Amino acid sequence: MSRAVLVDAPGHHRVVERDRPEPQEGEAVVRIVAAGMCGSDRDIYAGTRPAPFVRYPIIPGHEWSGVVEVVGPGVSMDLVGAAVVGEGFRACFSCANCRSGATNLCEAGYDETGFTQAGAFADHLVLPARLLHVLAGRRDLDTAALIEPAACAADAIARTAIRTGEQAAVVGTGTLGLMAVALLGLQSPAELVAVDVRTGQEDLARRFGATAFRTPDQLAASTDGGRFDVVVEAAGSGRSALLAAQLARRGARVALLGMPGDSSAAIPVQLLVGRQLTVATVFGASAAGWLAAVQAFNAGLLDPAPVITHALPLEDYGKAIEILSSARPDVGKILLCP
Repeated sequence: MSRAVLVDAPGHHRVVERDRPEPQEGEAVVRIVAAGMCGSDRDIYAGTRPAPFVRYPIIPGHEWSGVVEVVGPGVSMDLVGAAVVGEGFRACFSCANCRSGATNLCEAGYDETGFTQAGAFADHLVLPARLLHVLAGRRDLDTAALIEPAACAADAIARTAIRTGEQAAVVGTGTLGLMAVALLGLQSPAELVAVDVRTGQEDLARRFGATAFRTPDQLAASTDGGRFDVVVEAAGSGRSALLAAQLARRGARVALLGMPGDSSAAIPVQLLVGRQLTVATVFGASAAGWLAAVQAFNAGLLDPAPVITHALPLEDYGKAIEILSSARPDVGKILLCP
């Protein structure tokens, strides 16, 4: 048997038992070791995720790691027993966007593990084997569950085209922001400033590679505004997006990684044009972002472990949602561990 968390409708969930999924041609069944919870999982439960991006009833879970148990016809038996993570977008790999590497923008339509397809809040996950990435050696599988947000951050950083010696800033020091800090640090910026309203995040931000930490109020009272070559926004609010643009110097590049729930404090066009800013946005992680994040993880250059604060069994999904929604300062990444 195989258990799974099923969200029948917003606010209603249950743990169900089912037969272990069987792989079809080209598929693999993965035994889940750890699955991370993020804000979009909270949105699924609350019913606040936009309708085109969720399909009820749904088994959530798009950040995960596990071990391949069985493969279907047409898949190499060498995968059996491999420690893996996997891309979320069920892309067609045939359209122009997919062929260019932007699998997150597949023209066949939105289809993603944990949102429209059964996800990883379960004992087992079945998915196309072509989406799997094999982890090297005996890497920590609990930590590997955070490769998905790191892949999103990798995409954002790639779109900034940062060069060695430039000034960089990251707005927001949640999981996405800290992954961005860690990966930006690998590009050898002259300075890497982490920005957050939560002063308690400073030690963690520095641990991930930030050279300085500032609150928005501190930045407003200093001369730091408008001097960064690259700014990555990872807090997911209209106000943080505006702050990211304000921190950028003329001619700078800004990447918006967070998903705002509203349009408050939108970036004025006058600011964008007056500073001739190049603004890139990121929706999920492309195959290219996944490759970059997995390579960094396999090489030991990316260690997301300090972000993890809670690990709960599958049956405690409801408790995990409560913790995630509490906004407590001691809550980082929550894992469900079947």
